[in-house]
Amino acid sequence: MKNKVLIMGSGLGGLVCGYILSKNGYEVVVLEKNKQIGGCLQTFTRKGVKFNTGMHYIGSMDKGQLLYRFFTYLNLINDIKISRLDPNGHDVISIAGNCYKYASGYENFTEQLSKQFPEQWQDIRLYVQKIQEIARQSPLYNLQYINNSKFTETDAIKTSVNDFIGSITQNKQLQNVLAGNMPLYAGIKDKTPAYIHALISNSYMQSAFRIVGGSDTMANSLAKSIHSFGGKVITNAEVVRINCDTEKVTSVTLSNGEIHDINYLISNIHPHATLDKIDSSLIRKAYRIRIAELENTISNFTVYIKFKENTTPYLNYNYYYYEHDDVWNNRNHNAAESYLYMHQCNTENAVFADSAKILRYMRYGEVKKWEGTTTGNRGSDYLEFKEEKAYQLLQKLEESFPGINAAIDAYYTSSPLTYQDYTATKAGAMYGIVRDKNFPARTYISQRTKIPNLFMTGQNINFHGILGVTMGAIVTCAEFLGIDAIIKQIDEANNK
Repeated sequence: MKNKVLIMGSGLGGLVCGYILSKNGYEVVVLEKNKQIGGCLQTFTRKGVKFNTGMHYIGSMDKGQLLYRFFTYLNLINDIKISRLDPNGHDVISIAGNCYKYASGYENFTEQLSKQFPEQWQDIRLYVQKIQEIARQSPLYNLQYINNSKFTETDAIKTSVNDFIGSITQNKQLQNVLAGNMPLYAGIKDKTPAYIHALISNSYMQSAFRIVGGSDTMANSLAKSIHSFGGKVITNAEVVRINCDTEKVTSVTLSNGEIHDINYLISNIHPHATLDKIDSSLIRKAYRIRIAELENTISNFTVYIKFKENTTPYLNYNYYYYEHDDVWNNRNHNAAESYLYMHQCNTENAVFADSAKILRYMRYGEVKKWEGTTTGNRGSDYLEFKEEKAYQLLQKLEESFPGINAAIDAYYTSSPLTYQDYTATKAGAMYGIVRDKNFPARTYISQRTKIPNLFMTGQNINFHGILGVTMGAIVTCAEFLGIDAIIKQIDEANNK
């Protein structure tokens, strides 16, 4: 009889775990509370245009690079299409009216940025070298055989991003430019560890792409594979209680009263939400308090734009805007004083964009008064609130891209409440629990729990993003299969 593994939540981490374990003979059931699978890979359609909700763009997808190798192993390579972002500037960082480009390729990154900082070219080269060094310190990042799940050396964990960058260059403007992609990890000055910045930046520095046709193609591909291995992915199936005996998890209870007996449980939802479903002395009170008190990353407000047909040339880069000259202060600025703007790639070889997104930070406190309400039923004052925030962003966007507002056919908005509803993240946190270099052990969430057959996965394990969550899922599955066995399978899939 097969061992039954139930996975709670069908975000990327849950689906990758489902793929790996079902491929290796486990009886897998993935339960999703919503009608659509995917978590942050979910999409929605308005006026015939599909919008991504959480995923922005992906890196290290050239053949042989890390995410390409993962995607090959997960059979995603054949099911998704990708579009390369501008190799000479996949990210444009606009700070106080000046624009700087992040290029793809280590040498190209140095060359392009040195055009604007010619006297700091050695600093830029050192930065690129240090980013690579930190990435190489992670055995799993390099698919090296290991006996534990260690990711980085201590210095990269205990040094903040800003101190790391400050140790490389004394030029304040260059420091700001190198930190300009912080919305990818919701960086916090003097808190966010250098390794998070380094692993994410290294991935995009290698290569940068958009997924064509929506991020849901990834979720659908993984679900298809799970079914092909004999597993199940079930929607509208919310787990309301995790049942335990004196030693382990025995079953879960769904909102409709169904009970699923299991051998193992993997939670792909926030650790705090997971513990709320467990009424057992196996989880100590001190652990519950620690998880409940951990700081979560900030949430976001997003404007989804549908353009009039053939009016807006497709931008093959992402645009990070900071009105002021200190990017670390953007969390404290007015809503419209920093944002991330990107076009979506819904067709191959796009000439004109049909849609785009503008994202900016938003604290949950700004929408807390509507807490407990449901999507579509939050009242006129909530709609007015969102309309005001959207107007501010669109006016700022017009300053950088004159005429853009006249090209807009329609737009839609989401707030931290929306994000919380559809992804089940606490307070709509973009990237889960804050990693704090000052308290690395306290803010580290292991894939293991005190309950021997309960494991965690998702953006709170290892780190977030497509790459981080995939790596975290591999670490979780290593509890079942062994890390070296999984790496061997990845190597074999890529050597066919």
